[in-house]
Amino acid sequence: MFRLTQTYVLVALFSFAIGLGKAGGAETNRNVMLRGGLQNARIQFKQKQSGRVAFIGGSITQMDGYRPMVSDWLRTRFPDIKFEFINAGISSTDSQTGAFRLGDHVLAKGRIDLLFVEFAVNDDQDAQHSRRGCILGMEGIVRQMRLRQPLCDLVVTHFVNPSMLKQIQSGKVPPSIKAHEDVLRHYNVSSVYLAREVADRIAASKLTWAQYGGTHPKPAGNAVAAELISELLGRRWAKPLPADAAKNAPLIPAKPLDAGSFFNGQFLSPGLAKRSNGWAWHVPEWQNIPGNFRQTFAGLKLLCGGPDGGGVSFEFDGRAVGAYVLAGPDAGVLEVSLDDGPFELSNLYHRHSRGLHYPRTVMFATDLVPGRHAVRLRLAKPAGAGARGTAARILQFAIN
Repeated sequence: MFRLTQTYVLVALFSFAIGLGKAGGAETNRNVMLRGGLQNARIQFKQKQSGRVAFIGGSITQMDGYRPMVSDWLRTRFPDIKFEFINAGISSTDSQTGAFRLGDHVLAKGRIDLLFVEFAVNDDQDAQHSRRGCILGMEGIVRQMRLRQPLCDLVVTHFVNPSMLKQIQSGKVPPSIKAHEDVLRHYNVSSVYLAREVADRIAASKLTWAQYGGTHPKPAGNAVAAELISELLGRRWAKPLPADAAKNAPLIPAKPLDAGSFFNGQFLSPGLAKRSNGWAWHVPEWQNIPGNFRQTFAGLKLLCGGPDGGGVSFEFDGRAVGAYVLAGPDAGVLEVSLDDGPFELSNLYHRHSRGLHYPRTVMFATDLVPGRHAVRLRLAKPAGAGARGTAARILQFAIN
């Protein structure tokens, strides 16, 4: 009964969204950027009767939004296929965190046939990345996927928040979308410019921001995103599939856009670090710690330090290092020394930390000389640098 009801609602929402989009009358939507690929997933679905589809992004992906709608569309398109859908959305995370967690949260699940990516909004409003920061993350995801699972098809969707919408309405391209699109063109990856589609429909008086639903879209807004994705895939899959069709790995550019991009990004367990008294790798007693806590992280061990703690040390091979942390109201400032150099300050506190144990990746260093490096950490006393406390809670070390 639930499936029937859900399908009925989905069809209704798609009909609503398609009706909103017909004003222009164009057969090809400028906001559906069809580039290369997308046949490998179809070949897998048709020939192997199975498919594994993953979605990685922030809260827009994690929520009950476009992701289940696209999943239902795929089930309808391929009714005889046994699908596995992976929800790798984590609220507040950006593309850099995505590049570091791609291995654990997506690739570790096995062969991925189709990957949907969503990070434009969080790279803009949460992380407030520079152009380079956006490229380090998005290229980290795309190139890593191409290198580790070259037969996986990718689709990137650019969602929108109010400030990004205003930029588009004034004829500008939001910086995070511009940077992401530069990466996608470099790797010939398809994308959906939902942000501009929303602006176009508002300009044509076929949609309002209230109907769309805001930064976290309402069902009608998510249906617009799912509609554009279905148009993208439908166009690529319109012609009959030859019986002897074979998967092909796309060409990978010899040079990345940025050699420092996090395409070798991975997590390193903080449980492997050497730690002195005052630091513990355990599950925090969240009920006794001020600040809201998301169940996404329930039961996970963190490397925790307080104002009376000593130091932490570890080594890694690579050229960049940071920490994926939960930064709450009591988040402090880490002092970080690389290769026995001077200690530098790294503030864990975020503007959203005031009432929430906020997940974020804090980079200690990028563009290091490739090779073995030693890291020492300690909490600054007093915190300073705008921090409100003297605590650190580290989920993972992030290395590239």
